[in-house]
Amino acid sequence: MTRGIDLSRPVLVAVAALLAVMIVLPVGWLLVVSLTSKEGGFTLANFATLFTDPTFVDPLVTTLIISCSVSAICCLVAAPLGWLVARTDMPLARTIRTLVMASLVTPPFVGAIAWEMLAAPNSGLLNQLWRLLSGMPPDEALFDIYSLGGLIFVISCYTFPYVFILVANALDRMPGELEDASSMLGAKTWQTARLITVPLALPTLLAGALVAFLQALNLFGSPAILAIPAGFHTLTTRIWSLFQFPPKPELAAAASVPLLVLTVLLLRAQAMALGRRGYAVLGGKYGAPRPIRLGWLRVPAVILALFVLAMPLFLPYAALFNSAFSRVASRIVGPDTITLHNVKFTFLELSSTMPALKNTFLLATASATLGALLALMIAYIVARKAMRGYRVLGFLATAPLAIPGIVLGVGLFLAYTRPPLALYGTLWILLIAFVTIELPAAYQQLGSAFHAVHPELEEAGRMLGATRLRTLADITAPLLRSAVIATWCFIFVATIRELSAAVILFTSETKVLSVLIFDLKESGDVGAIAVLSLTMVAITTIVIAAANRLHARPQARPA
Repeated sequence: MTRGIDLSRPVLVAVAALLAVMIVLPVGWLLVVSLTSKEGGFTLANFATLFTDPTFVDPLVTTLIISCSVSAICCLVAAPLGWLVARTDMPLARTIRTLVMASLVTPPFVGAIAWEMLAAPNSGLLNQLWRLLSGMPPDEALFDIYSLGGLIFVISCYTFPYVFILVANALDRMPGELEDASSMLGAKTWQTARLITVPLALPTLLAGALVAFLQALNLFGSPAILAIPAGFHTLTTRIWSLFQFPPKPELAAAASVPLLVLTVLLLRAQAMALGRRGYAVLGGKYGAPRPIRLGWLRVPAVILALFVLAMPLFLPYAALFNSAFSRVASRIVGPDTITLHNVKFTFLELSSTMPALKNTFLLATASATLGALLALMIAYIVARKAMRGYRVLGFLATAPLAIPGIVLGVGLFLAYTRPPLALYGTLWILLIAFVTIELPAAYQQLGSAFHAVHPELEEAGRMLGATRLRTLADITAPLLRSAVIATWCFIFVATIRELSAAVILFTSETKVLSVLIFDLKESGDVGAIAVLSLTMVAITTIVIAAANRLHARPQARPA
């Protein structure tokens, strides 16, 4: 940096302007187009159509039914499992917790594909096994994944871990003294759980229910894979269908607005639920909760937990491996049917694989680098109050949490298919989408890391003549090295998994891995789908493991 020239403020202002454009521009165009007729004039007809036309009303009602059902199922499954892991002497509790976290590695649309392999009415492996054991005719099916119930089940499989994490962490933090006092007053174990533990955990459980509702509300991949073949739409798949020929962007924009409003309201309700204090401890430290002895129920508890984990983890991965290495995807692989043909076909013969992998790695690397850098700058501005309006900047950095991926995709499509920035058909529009979607998590992670760096270190650098940017580069960034690298890894992983925005914004030249898997559904290349899905999960697992190792390393804290 040239001595005597301080570029800090122009750079910080440029970061603020870039963030405002990333968030405000697509949302602004979304609102404008939703209120615009085909002729270009102001109209409310798009919203009138949305709430009167059955082709829009039915998907909206279906989405609400799915979201409510998923929310209830996730709470019914995650709350008891979280209690068993956090508050009892159940064997393998740590392993169960790890496996629940591992289920989050699976992208939901990959899970939907795997369950399609397991429970399709005709070719599903579970249905074939049932016919073999029961002697039922070939046209009989025990499971039908192409149904509303099947879709609710699959979404629940990959949503309940979010609720489990909230509940288990809340139970871990709950003071043991409260339950000890109940026991001393003569209450039995189950009475204490009902009268003390459950009421204290209710705010967190409510927040978990809202998280599950929100996940189901905004999900695109699983409904697109299971609902469309079943003959019905959810709100996200209906929005996607409006971009098929002939495109109707004004109706897509109008359909996106209720989804955006619902998401904002749910996030606000979730924040209020998590902000409630279920208990207050006077007198400082409190003891860890005493594990509840299950007695003869210990083994049934483990079996129940493993059975639950079979739904998102064991059975789906067994189906993916079977399809990837079997000559016939719908047949169970054996010594005489195992083959590497699907692997060779996917990577050596399928012409779209290598371009998609190239685009995916290029976008993931660029998104992770730009997203981590942008999040670092914003976290610095907010944590150090480096410029006026830093609170607004912090709000904008977290605002994409309230924008569903498919809604952001619609907004970006509307914003960048016209001059002066006609970016549609290039990787740039996907880069903007991925960075915007992952910015809130990156900003929150680095914002927390800034608390480990005392401001006096930066003030000392400033007193010695360094600019803000030089201080950030030479003092703060090295101290945050582990957090920055971990943030980079998580953005990289999230970009590889992203489907909802990419499916709106891709073209034949900018197809990424997630979209390629989704497109192969139409051609029915089940073996290639399984190979690519396992490849995505393998890359995700490796990068997450690397990020966890970085987090596990001790980080220097200033005195």
